Amino acid sequence: MYKKIITILLLSGFSSVQAQNPYPLKKDVATLDGIIKAYYEVVSGPDGPKQTERDKSLHHPMANVMVTGITRSGEPFLRAMTLKEFHANVPQDAFYESEIHRVTETFGNITHVWSTYESRDQLNGPVTAKGINSIQLYYDRERWWILNWVYDSERTGNEIPVKYLPEEK
Repeated sequence: MYKKIITILLLSGFSSVQAQNPYPLKKDVATLDGIIKAYYEVVSGPDGPKQTERDKSLHHPMANVMVTGITRSGEPFLRAMTLKEFHANVPQDAFYESEIHRVTETFGNITHVWSTYESRDQLNGPVTAKGINSIQLYYDRERWWILNWVYDSERTGNEIPVKYLPEEK
C-alpha cells in the first residue's frame, strides 16, 4: 500500500510540473513555419502581459535581442539585451504584429529569415508601423531555436526594399 501511495504522489507531482510549464509546444518548434508563427503570436495580444514563458521556449538559452531605431534627434541607435531584459521592458499595451512576407536562406543547420511585418494597436485596426525582423535560427535535428533577432522599422528615408514586400496582386 505504501509503495502505491508513493507512486501516485510521484506521478501526480510530475503531472503538475508538466501542466505548469507546457512549453515548448511541439507545433512551435518542429518546423521553421511553426517557430516564425509562434514568434509573432507571443508578442501579439490585448492589454496585459504577453506570452513570456512561451517566448522563452522559442529562444536558445544564449539568445540575444537587438532593438534599433532613430532617436528624436535623428541619430541611429542599437540596444542589445538578453531575452530576460527584453521581457522586462515589453509594454503591456495592446499590440499586434503579423508577418506579411518572408525571405529565407539556409545553410546546413542555420537559417536566416528576413521577415517583413506590419504592426497594429488594435486587432483589426489600421497598420501603425512596418519593418523587417532579421531572425537567425538553428535546427538541432529535434527542434528549431531562435538564436538572435534584430529589427528596423520603415520610415522616411528607410523604405522597405521591394524584394522584402509581398507581390502585388
